[in-house]
Amino acid sequence: MNERILIVDDEPGIRDGLERLLQRRGYQTRTTCDGSSALLECIAFRPDLILLDVMMPGRDGFDICREIKSNPGTRLIPVVLITGLSEKSDRIQGIEAGADDFLSKPIDVSELDARVRSLLRLKAFTDELEHAESVLFTLALSIESRDPYTHGHCTRLAEFSSRLGEKIGLSADDIVALRRAGVIHDVGKVVVPDAVLLKPGPLTPDERAIIKQHSEAGEHICAPLKSFRTVLPIIRHHHERWDGSGYPDGLSGEAIPLLARVLQIADVFDALTTTRPYRRALTHQEAWNILEEEVRRGWWDGNIVREFRNMISTEGISRPAHREENRKAFAHAASQSHKR
Repeated sequence: MNERILIVDDEPGIRDGLERLLQRRGYQTRTTCDGSSALLECIAFRPDLILLDVMMPGRDGFDICREIKSNPGTRLIPVVLITGLSEKSDRIQGIEAGADDFLSKPIDVSELDARVRSLLRLKAFTDELEHAESVLFTLALSIESRDPYTHGHCTRLAEFSSRLGEKIGLSADDIVALRRAGVIHDVGKVVVPDAVLLKPGPLTPDERAIIKQHSEAGEHICAPLKSFRTVLPIIRHHHERWDGSGYPDGLSGEAIPLLARVLQIADVFDALTTTRPYRRALTHQEAWNILEEEVRRGWWDGNIVREFRNMISTEGISRPAHREENRKAFAHAASQSHKR
């Protein structure tokens, strides 16, 4: 076994007893006697499971659990609260703090074994899911790197679309979906040959048909991940048009998922305002003129275009907080185009 378990308890007898027992089971262990050092060990030791005493001097186990679960870097680590408290309200407090399970003092060894095994299996499944997501992000960024003219497109699109989602009042889950979709929306271009993807001149009808396959291909690639269920409609439908002339399904109007409509406007704007092999980067005003003309043609949701223009006009191209948030997201993905 290579699983790592962090034991946090201010009583040396309990702490040492748990460590000996778990080491005999083949687990790697580390111990600490207070909550503040436990938070440091979460980063240094990177445990797969935390056994956390509730009643400790200073910050109690509820408080430490709450902080572990609010930190994106540690929130997926299962936490078992060890407590001598038996009141229902204490259990509720533990659940609200994000605890994954409870053990009552005195600790029953068979119960400890069962809960540890169960939560470590859950952690292994979670790690597999995170690895699969990281592979997808890395694949998407590698596809972007095939074309020097789209460098940074994924980062900008994740920022633009998530900010626009905030502006129009979308939920936190929808904003996360937009940020993810900004990175992987074109992952299906892995099926497009370089001769077509990087062609500097106009595409032939056959080449355009090949390009149009990428949105369905991207959906199929990402479909096995249940955590991407809200991202799939964005990937599939971000090339639909308001008048039904888009692809792959010819959806029109509000039948096009709202998140896809949000991302597609950010996608078009970024494509227009960056240099491509077949034209120079357009100014913002030139881009707005084209977008408004395309709204009149019936291509895009005019309300979304107006909201996006207002956002860029009032807030600018980039907000520092979003730049840092996206930088961290893409760094994590690495460690683990809109063709008009």
